[in-house]
Amino acid sequence: MANSPSGETVTERIVRVLETFDTDRTVQTASEIGRRAHLPSSTAHRVVAELVSCGLLERDEEHRVRLGMRLWELALRGSRALRLRQAALPFMERVQARIREHTQLAVLENGETLFIERLSHPQAGANITRIAGRLPLHASSSGLVLLAHGPRELQERVLTGPLEAVSPETETDPARLRRVLASVRRDGVVVAPGTVETVSTGVAVPVREGRGPVVAALSVVLPRDTPTRPAVDELRAAAAGISTALAARRP
Repeated sequence: MANSPSGETVTERIVRVLETFDTDRTVQTASEIGRRAHLPSSTAHRVVAELVSCGLLERDEEHRVRLGMRLWELALRGSRALRLRQAALPFMERVQARIREHTQLAVLENGETLFIERLSHPQAGANITRIAGRLPLHASSSGLVLLAHGPRELQERVLTGPLEAVSPETETDPARLRRVLASVRRDGVVVAPGTVETVSTGVAVPVREGRGPVVAALSVVLPRDTPTRPAVDELRAAAAGISTALAARRP
């Protein structure tokens, strides 16, 4: 795509516009989008109008803008996340029926933990994660699984970079994190009390595609003092089922 006078491509500007939306900010004006995307007002209005015309954004009756159904449709076509969710959901539902808290599926995406599915019981305990929400890799049970099985260069980048504390108990010491990652690879499970919220414990296991590499993390979020052994057993059984289902669906 052609560059703007600032050297930025049209594609980069479109991505910046789309990234101004999140789970808490689903509707905006074109002017608000421009400010958040750091674009001139005229440019923001033009990009928004073009995205509305092709269905990637939609306007409501008050001329505010939201992500369009066309964007959702295109994102699902041939999506790796869709294939993974379809394989995982029956097994996640079984875990959820037995544990009755929060059951989550996450993948590694651009150096972060991206949650692509979550099932929750109405009376479940605290949990800040959401579908399409992200957390730093070191700051959740799912992220620790993904980081432990991620590329070595990613591990080094995370462990030598700033380690944000999401809760007062998030582990931010690189040496201790290295030991945690080693135990995840050895034991195939991580139990992380207080990592995201002090009142909760995250429990996660890796999900492989057949006998291949780890493609996701399956986790539950429990109240802090809940015994974790039943959850570990359910997660391991579910991860094995998902692995078999993914291998059977392989193109």
